[in-house]
Parts: sequence; C-alpha cells; structure tokens
Amino acid sequence: MSFLSRLLHWFTNAANWSGSGGIPLLFERSLELSLAVVALGLLIGGGLGLILGHTGRGGLVAVNAANAFRAVPSLALLTLLAIQPAISLKWDGFLASWIALTALAVPPILTNTYVGMREVDADVRDAAKAMGLRANGVLWRVEAPLALPFVMAGLRTAAIEVVATSTLAAYVGYSDLGTYVIAGLDTQNTVEAVSGALLVGVMAALVSVSLGVLGRLLTPRPLRAGGPVFSLAGRPALG
Repeated sequence: MSFLSRLLHWFTNAANWSGSGGIPLLFERSLELSLAVVALGLLIGGGLGLILGHTGRGGLVAVNAANAFRAVPSLALLTLLAIQPAISLKWDGFLASWIALTALAVPPILTNTYVGMREVDADVRDAAKAMGLRANGVLWRVEAPLALPFVMAGLRTAAIEVVATSTLAAYVGYSDLGTYVIAGLDTQNTVEAVSGALLVGVMAALVSVSLGVLGRLLTPRPLRAGGPVFSLAGRPALG
C-alpha cells in the first residue's frame, strides 16, 4: 500500500473521528488554545503598541526588546514552564502552553501596532485636535482606525505562527492536534505524524483567510481603496 493510500485510509478511518482522541475534539482544543493565545497577545502587544505609538515615547526600545525576545525558542520556554508543577499541571498543560505561546504572539502585534500608530500623518492628528478632540478622542477615533491595517497584519502573522507552533503543547500534556504529530514521531508512525501536520496546516489556512476577511471588513473604506498597506517587514498587509 502506497503512502498516499495509507494517508487516505487514516483520514477515512471512523475511529479517528470520534472519542477523546478524535480529530474534531483535538481540532477544537487546538483552536481554543490558539484563540486564547492570540487574544492575550492582542491585549498585551496591541495595548502597548497603542499607548507607545500614541505618546511616541519608549516605543523603539519596547519593540526591539520584544523582537529580541523572539530569539528564545518556544520549546525551551515551554520546557522551563513544564518543570514548574504549579504551572505545568494547571488545566492539563493549557496554562504552560498559553504562557509560552503568548510570548511568541506579542512581538509581531506590538511591532505592527506601534508602526501603524507612528505612520499616522501628523497633520491628521493636528486637524483632529483643532476640531476639539482630546487625547483619548484622537487615539480612538483617528489614530487607531488608521493604524488598523497594520494591527491586523501583525495579528494575522501572530495567529499563523501560534497555530503552527501550538503542536508543542502536546509535550506538556495538552491534547490537541500536536498529539498526532508527537505520537507519530515517537512511534515512527509517519502517516499519523503527517496527518497531524496536515490538519495543523488546514487550521492555519482557515485562520489566515478568516483574519484576512475580518481585517478587510474592519478597515475604513478609504484605506481599502488606497492600495496595499505595508508592515514593518516591508510586505503588503492583506487587509
């Protein structure tokens, strides 16, 4: 039997679609973890990016520090958390995975949010102030909407990275799609490992498309027709 035939048999096997180790449940658990990580990353990175971008103080230091932190391997950080019983045993490994992956999600969101805020034209800010808007009004009614394409680009990048890396959660006992990958590698079951990787790829694609559509819907109409918005890395942000 060829590898593709074995792969097809794995996906059509009813046993892989039911129970606690079935695809639907593990897919759901992977999605829950990824959403929780991205939400916390948006709260931390997006919040800091808005504040630092609005004030223009300390932003470059924070952005550089966040990007430098990306050099820390997620597996190493997860391993450090795994040896702490108070963390690793909490919620069947969810807490350790949440913390480790959030460290991966914050930098791109923080960076893009800060850059988006600083890219707002100073004349636009001055015009808003001349119309009587106070600092909070300028932030939420002018700067934040104009920076939204950058924020969504950072959010999309972070979400894809988190989904792809969430397979490591299986190392600390959290059952998700990474369970297939880790179990397949441990038992030299290539079919199971590749099947898990394909499922993770499908989830990453769904998340990417969903955030792309959401970003376009949330982006102010004039910015949609204004051509591509560029992220810090110089790539067009799909909004």
